[in-house]
Amino acid sequence: MKFTNLKKTLALTLLLALTATQPLVSAQKRAKSQNLSEEQRIVHVLNRLGFGARPGDVERVKAMGLENYINQQLNPEKIPDTVAENKVRELNVLNMTTAELYEKFPQPGQLLRQLQARGKLPADLAEARENRVKGGKNSTATEMPKNDSTPSSMPSTEMSPDAARNNQNPQPPPGNPLENEKYRQILQDYYRENGLQQPQRIMAELHASRILRAVYSERQLQEVMVDFWTNHFNVFAGKGADRWLLPSYDRDTIRPNALAKFSTLLEATAQSPAMLFYLDNFQSVSPNANANRGRGGLLQQLRAEQRPQQQRRGINENYARELMELHTLGVDGGYTQKDVQEVARCFTGWTIFQPRGGAAAVNAMMGEGARRNAGSFFFNQRVHDDGEKTVLGHKIPAGGGIKDGMMVLDILAHHPSTAKFIATKLVRHFVSDNPPQALVDRVAATFTKTDGDIRETLKTIFFSKEFNSTEAYRAKIKRPYELVVSAIRTLGAETNGGPQTHQWIARMGEPLYGFQTPNGYSDAAESWVNTGALLERMNFGLALANNRIPGTRVNLSASNGDHAKLMDEYLKTLLAGEISAATRETLLKQLDPADPVTKVVGLILGTPEFQRQ
Repeated sequence: MKFTNLKKTLALTLLLALTATQPLVSAQKRAKSQNLSEEQRIVHVLNRLGFGARPGDVERVKAMGLENYINQQLNPEKIPDTVAENKVRELNVLNMTTAELYEKFPQPGQLLRQLQARGKLPADLAEARENRVKGGKNSTATEMPKNDSTPSSMPSTEMSPDAARNNQNPQPPPGNPLENEKYRQILQDYYRENGLQQPQRIMAELHASRILRAVYSERQLQEVMVDFWTNHFNVFAGKGADRWLLPSYDRDTIRPNALAKFSTLLEATAQSPAMLFYLDNFQSVSPNANANRGRGGLLQQLRAEQRPQQQRRGINENYARELMELHTLGVDGGYTQKDVQEVARCFTGWTIFQPRGGAAAVNAMMGEGARRNAGSFFFNQRVHDDGEKTVLGHKIPAGGGIKDGMMVLDILAHHPSTAKFIATKLVRHFVSDNPPQALVDRVAATFTKTDGDIRETLKTIFFSKEFNSTEAYRAKIKRPYELVVSAIRTLGAETNGGPQTHQWIARMGEPLYGFQTPNGYSDAAESWVNTGALLERMNFGLALANNRIPGTRVNLSASNGDHAKLMDEYLKTLLAGEISAATRETLLKQLDPADPVTKVVGLILGTPEFQRQ
C-alpha cells in the first residue's frame, strides 16, 4: 500500500474509532422530538430480531404489517424454511449422533492406541509409544488436534474453567507423537483406507451451519436466540471431547428450546454431555463412591471401570458454581459458597457414558448398545451423594437420586434472582447496553408470571416503548458474527458458510464456540470498539465487496452517475440513507476513481453506522 493511501486509511480508522460509540448525529437529531418512522421501526426490528434486512425485506414487512411479522417470528415452527434447510442439507455432521461422530471422526491419539493394541504399529514406534505411556505422558489433552477455530493464544488443553478465568495457564504439554512423520503417515493411511475423516471437519461443518442458517433462514428470531443461548450457556470447543459433543448440543439442546420455557432449556443444558464435559461435572463423584462400588449390575461396573482412575477425584464444584453465577441467579443472586457445595453434591452422578468415545474398546463385553450410546448422558446412582442437602433454604431429602439435581434446577429456574438476571441480559441484548430498569422490571415480572416462557418474555420487550424508542434505534454495536452475517444479507450475497467466512469472524474476535471461559462473549460495545478491531472490520468490508472471501460472492451494480450519487445510492441500500455528514464527507475523500463501486461499498460496511444495529 502506498504511504498516502496508508495515511488515509489510518485517518478514516481513527474517525471510525472516535465516532463508533457516539450517537448517530443525523438519525438521532432528526428523531429526538418524534417517534421512529414506520420504515425506521421495520429496520430496527429486522436488525434486532434478525441479522439485518435483505434486499426487499423492508417492503415485505411493510406489506404484512410489523406486528404480524413480530408475532410470526415468535412462532418459528409455523414459518417454512426450505432455503435454509437446503443450504445445510449436505452438512452430514448435523445429522450424526455423537457415537457416530466418534467413529467417523476418531481422535488420532485413540487410533494410535488401538493400532498399537492390534500390533499394527512398526516395532520402533510401538516401543517408543509404550515408553511414553510408562512415562505418564499419554494424556488425551496433549494428543488432541488443535481446534481449527481456536486462536493461537488459546491453549487447547483441558483447563478448568476457574483456572482459565484466572489466567492460570497449565504447563506446556509434553511432545506430541503426532508430530512424528511416521505416526502421521500411518494415521493418514488408516483414515483413508477406512473412510474416516479428521476431527477438524466436525467444527467446520457446525460453523458453516450456524452461518448459513443465520444468513438464509426465514426464522430470524430463532437464529438470534440460538446465538443468544449458545453464548449464555457457553461451551468451549477446544476442550477435550467437546468438539464431538457440540453438534448434539446445538441440535438437541439449544435449538429445540430457544423459545421454550426457561426451565426446559435449563434442564436440557444440565443433561447435555457438552456442558457436563466442559464444566467437569461428568467427573464429579461422591467421596463415598468407592464404598458403594459393589452395588449395581455388571453393566454399571463396566461403565465405571472404563473411566480413568484420575477422574475419581471426588466432588467437582465447577458446574454448580457456573449454574448459579452465570446460568441462573447471577453473581449477586443471593447464593453462598455453602450453596455451591450443596448443589455440587446434588449433581454427583450426572455424567457421560464413554465421554471420549472409547466404547469400541469394550464393545465385545458391553454389546452394540454401548457403541451406540457413547457420548450420551446417563445418571450413575453408584457415585451419587444420596445424603440430605439444603440449597438456598430448600431441604433436599436423602435418597432422591437424580431427583436431587432436578429439584435444584426447579428451585433456580423459579427464583426471583433468575427472573431479574435473565431479564437484564435479554434487555441488554435487544434494547441497550445500559438496560432501562423499568423495562427490566416488567420483563422479569412477565418471566415470573408465565413460568419462564421465553416467547412471552420477549414479547414484553418487543412491544415496549423502550424497544421502540429513538434512544434504542441503532444503539447496539454488532458483534463480529452479527456483522458478517448482516453484511452478507444486506448485499444479497451468496455464501457457503465455509472456513474462510468463519476465519473473518474469528479475526474480528468472535470465533464460534471459541470463548474459553464459561461467561461467554460480551454483549457490550466497549468490548468490541477499538482502533484495531475497527480496522479489521473495515478490512472485512473491503474483502467482501471485492469478492476476496472464498465461498462468498457479491454482485455489485455500478452507477453511471458521479461518485457522490453512487455513494448516496449505496448509503440508501445499506443504511437507509442514515449517516452523519462528517462520515459521508470522509468516505467521499476515500473513493478510488478506478474502482468506486467496491471501494464505496467496502468503506460503508466499515462505518460506525453499519456497525450498529
